[in-house]
Amino acid sequence: MVFAAIDIGSNAIRLLFCRVYVVDGKPHFNKEELFRMPIRLGEDVFVNGKISDQKIERLIWALKGYSELIKAYGVISYRAVATSAMRDASNGLEIIEKVKAESGLNVEIIDGKNEAKLVFSNHIEEILNPKHAYLYIDVGGGSTELTLYYDNKVMAAKSFNVGTVRMILEKVDKSELEEMKSWIKRNTSGIHPLYGIGSGGNINKIFKMSAKKETKHLSYDRLKNIYDMLCSYTFKERIERFDLKPDRADVIIPAAKIFLSVMKNADIEKVFVPQVGLSDGLVHQLYDNYIKTEL
Repeated sequence: MVFAAIDIGSNAIRLLFCRVYVVDGKPHFNKEELFRMPIRLGEDVFVNGKISDQKIERLIWALKGYSELIKAYGVISYRAVATSAMRDASNGLEIIEKVKAESGLNVEIIDGKNEAKLVFSNHIEEILNPKHAYLYIDVGGGSTELTLYYDNKVMAAKSFNVGTVRMILEKVDKSELEEMKSWIKRNTSGIHPLYGIGSGGNINKIFKMSAKKETKHLSYDRLKNIYDMLCSYTFKERIERFDLKPDRADVIIPAAKIFLSVMKNADIEKVFVPQVGLSDGLVHQLYDNYIKTEL
């Protein structure tokens, strides 16, 4: 059985096709295809408060294509969600209606709390050590979702308007940074050791660059070294030396900076990078809902 998930983010929009196999009563999720379009809606929203006609046109063309692919794949079900940029856009609801009319896709604009919940819906906790405490860190273009997990349950979760595209545009409020810092310290105080779980395209790329895949994690020092190295090169040099796409070469630096800040404030020495994210959470939720209806 195949499920599809669309994540309309502030930097890019993604379509994931995931096939689910059930072996010995347990589901296994196999990512079959992932499509990504770097439309960067946040570039408009975080500066002008709305999405421009040009970006709307590109978004609709992309979603029309995604809609046809979903039909061709013959999925059991799909879910499409829009996050930070669409939340903040004054014309967000108008765009959702236009997308429905022209592509047939139903898109939901989800709030930060639901985004944090969905990010954690990929059942990553099932492969974690139940004796340890973890802070799930999902860094996107418009926001960062933090989820504290220990004693086999989510203890706290919050979304902050601190994202990579916002940082590039210098549209992150200092008060938001302070609130995130306070939240981290307040909720992680006395928890030691605390491990990080990182998600998002940037930390996945940094992890690949670290050349230490066998460890499945990045230490704070290793991440800091990579951050310093990336900062030492120009935008053009980062593209050429590290085979980065242009829309990755600029946001990867603020992403690393956000991760370092969270790790420092939470006293996290290493972050695991399982290479899952919001799209994976959507697929897991779709599967869970499908199973419930079949019972």
